[in-house]
Amino acid sequence: MLKIKNTKYDLEERTAKFGEAIINFSKKILENQITIKIIPQLIAASTSVGANYCEADDAESGKDFKHKIGICKKEARETKYWLRMVATAVPEFKIEARILWQEANELNLIFNAIVRKINTKNKD
Repeated sequence: MLKIKNTKYDLEERTAKFGEAIINFSKKILENQITIKIIPQLIAASTSVGANYCEADDAESGKDFKHKIGICKKEARETKYWLRMVATAVPEFKIEARILWQEANELNLIFNAIVRKINTKNKD
């Protein structure tokens, strides 16, 4: 029997789709003196979330896993920042940026919860 994963709970797939969504969003933004600096930062932070999650999934130790998840958390938070800057620099994309910001926020909360759980487990 073929098992189909619910992609909402498959973080590897979810973070990959998030990176793809940011790339597609960024392609719509016209480059100017401001956006030419913001777009690469946004793409780097958002795609780093998924890349670091893949590395965490293949971590060689608990310490390595925690470190990579911590990077995921930081990159998701940084993505929120750059989306806020896009909304300011290109107001016509504010609504779309807000939708992507919400996903970045959810990912940040998920990674925060994982780090908290690791920290709690390590105290026991």
